[in-house]
Amino acid sequence: MNWSSPLPALLLVGAVLGLGAYAVAVLDGAAALVTARQRLPLGDIVIGPLRQAALAARTRRSTTERPDLQAWALAPALLAGMAAGAVATVPFGPDTAVADVDDGIVAFGAVMAVVMVGVYLHGWSANSPLPLVGGYRFIALALSYEMPLALVLIAAALPAESLSVGAIVESQYDLWNVVRQPLGLPLYLVAGTGLAFWGPLNGADGADLAGGTSAEVSGPARLMWALSRRFVLVAVAVMGAAVFLGGWQGPWLPAPLWMALKTLALLAVLVAAGHRLARVRLERFVVVAWVVFIPLALVDVFVSGALAL
Repeated sequence: MNWSSPLPALLLVGAVLGLGAYAVAVLDGAAALVTARQRLPLGDIVIGPLRQAALAARTRRSTTERPDLQAWALAPALLAGMAAGAVATVPFGPDTAVADVDDGIVAFGAVMAVVMVGVYLHGWSANSPLPLVGGYRFIALALSYEMPLALVLIAAALPAESLSVGAIVESQYDLWNVVRQPLGLPLYLVAGTGLAFWGPLNGADGADLAGGTSAEVSGPARLMWALSRRFVLVAVAVMGAAVFLGGWQGPWLPAPLWMALKTLALLAVLVAAGHRLARVRLERFVVVAWVVFIPLALVDVFVSGALAL
């Protein structure tokens, strides 16, 4: 699709992120009820996130002594911008792409690396000890997430002989990468969960830090930060659907609908993991990442390269 102006492209990316964040909120609420073995009418589950957002928007914002207000406001905007940049590299159909650049995989990896800056900035700018510890936690773990993520994405690009996300989707016409490279998707989801600091890998905003980087945030600022976190999770699911689940490939249904269904399936897996798995200790995950996950990601690259040759 040729975009005559940037407005349609911005609307597409905004719609993907907005609807995806809403889907995450609905799935999160439903998973919490299932875990607690409670029942709630479907209407309350669907409307619940909207009510919570409206309540947060009307809540008075708290503050701390001598915070960096500019950086505090910039952090969620930076996180949301990085998620938008990541989604823009993923085509939603053979003729529907905002920025299906030749090195889309590299662009996505670079954007995910910058997420670290937004998280640390959010923790540092509050001028409070617990948020600062949360920011340092994410920096300590960031490389353990980014290395497996980069390696499995490179492995997925080898059969396509291209770094373009669109070319990778087209290379899965006969066989999806989730079957061709069985190690890729699980490692990608672990790394993506960490980069979105979600569920078992939520060290930056952990409950043991009273909310971590969000400990001193309330009202509209807390709402924006929660949305930004969900935007990152949506970006991870969108790229995973394209690179490992064949993207828009599928019978009968329109291409964008296939992308939406596959993205929703990955979001359901990520949200369920957040409720079913306990939070992992920081030092333990670093050891497992460098001893198990990164070597497995290298095996994935070597095997994919050998098959490509």
